[in-house]
Amino acid sequence: MLRYAQIARVLARHGGHDLVETSGLKAALGEPVDVGDDGSAAELAADLEGLGPTFVKLGQLLATRADLLPAAHIEALARLQDDVEPVDVASIRATIEDELGGRISNLFSEFDDQPLASASLGQVHRARMRDGREVAVKVQRPDIREVIARDLEVLHGVAGFLDAHSEIGERFHLDEVVDEFERSLTRELDYRREAVSLQELADNLAGFDRLVVPAHVPDLTTARVLTMEYVAGRKLTEVSGLTRLDIDGDALVDELFQAYLKQMLSDGFVHADPHPGNVLLTPDHRIALIDLGMVVRLERVTRERLLRLLLAVADGDVTEATDIALVMGSPTSYFDEVAFRRDVAALIGDYHDLPPEHTQVGRILTEITRISGQDGVRPPTELTLLARTLLALDQVATALAPDFDVDDAIRRHASKVLRGTMVEQLTPSLMLRGLLDSKEFVEHLPGRANTIMQSLADGTLRFRVDAVDAEPLIASIQRLANRVVAGLVLAALIVGAAMLARVETQATIFGYPALAFAFFAVASLLGLWLVVTILRSNE
Repeated sequence: MLRYAQIARVLARHGGHDLVETSGLKAALGEPVDVGDDGSAAELAADLEGLGPTFVKLGQLLATRADLLPAAHIEALARLQDDVEPVDVASIRATIEDELGGRISNLFSEFDDQPLASASLGQVHRARMRDGREVAVKVQRPDIREVIARDLEVLHGVAGFLDAHSEIGERFHLDEVVDEFERSLTRELDYRREAVSLQELADNLAGFDRLVVPAHVPDLTTARVLTMEYVAGRKLTEVSGLTRLDIDGDALVDELFQAYLKQMLSDGFVHADPHPGNVLLTPDHRIALIDLGMVVRLERVTRERLLRLLLAVADGDVTEATDIALVMGSPTSYFDEVAFRRDVAALIGDYHDLPPEHTQVGRILTEITRISGQDGVRPPTELTLLARTLLALDQVATALAPDFDVDDAIRRHASKVLRGTMVEQLTPSLMLRGLLDSKEFVEHLPGRANTIMQSLADGTLRFRVDAVDAEPLIASIQRLANRVVAGLVLAALIVGAAMLARVETQATIFGYPALAFAFFAVASLLGLWLVVTILRSNE
């Protein structure tokens, strides 16, 4: 119950005092929830840090949810540090030996007890293998799984209570947010998944000479210990102005954007956390991508919609951007389409008034998710994560090449990736599926056409419509009926011609039976007339 009260205090302190009162959460706790003054965005980040590692990770997830929190809170949580005091090295050594089944002195010729980094879930130590390779050993903190399991149970309880007893819970489905968080955190706690991700990303980016992905060591990797190649370098947050003078920042950032567009639009496997702390500049002026705890997989249809959305944003196409955002999201009972279209139009208009060096496509996608939540559209998880990914890339671009034109890079590389993807998709299996679909269509066409013709003859063909003004509706139905009849006649001519083409006869034209050729000619003219009519009427 103490943990529930701590969470309630944080909720109440940061704008949810009425929520805690009206939902009955305060009464359900059975103890006072004294919160004092409202906290700032920075204080929210500090309060989450005070609640422990689970809530640090929750804050990082919420930093991707512009549909749930104000911009100031998003920015504060995006800066939420995952650095904590390191665990006693004796515990780390014990975990390594338990997981790998041997003494550290037998596993490594050298092991540095001073961690390279210490985070909420684990810490990283430098070591040298018996064969001389330098490695980084990532070790999970003792008991972290038990701590997270208890906190997740509490979070589910609070979210479920608010969903049932508050308007904000009903609107945003907080328990689904916790479900998403639990899935993400569970994946991140299994270092074997990260090892697989390292290998997959390295394979996908093999053609990018300026990018480095560390290789993992399978024999020294378990669910709680990940051993990977040590990559020397400096975090981009530590890169000075003098260093930027020695490197070709534009070329580095351009290749990085090309690689990420390939991940998003072609591979469907994306390193979703490339913030400057997870990106290193190596001594030979390459970019190293480390920490693949957070990745996202994209279905083909999502990749295609994302491409259209990115191009619409880059080109300032408000209608296309709005339509795609609606298709990708899920309108709720609170949806206000007029407000949504107006707000997206204003956003893209403001975006295109900025000079290239100030445009950030990640920020505009984040703003689209914010507008979605504000106007009653629930954005997909993939879009919120990709918005965060692109926002992090914008920060990388700012660190290495402040004048880099992101829109231009998206236009150039998206079209290149798209061409490659289309070629790759022309596989024999895909073409075979297309042929089978066509075969099924042709086989069923005569029967279905006959059914429609019979319905027309019997006067039983029905259209179900809802309309206010009958005259335009009647005119539209007449045009539709004319086109349906023309289409059916066209189909009948084609089917008849195909059947007559197999009949042997002395009268032929260009080697085909004359009657079959005549049917094909009439069908061609009718089809051409039908297409021209549709195009000219723009319907």
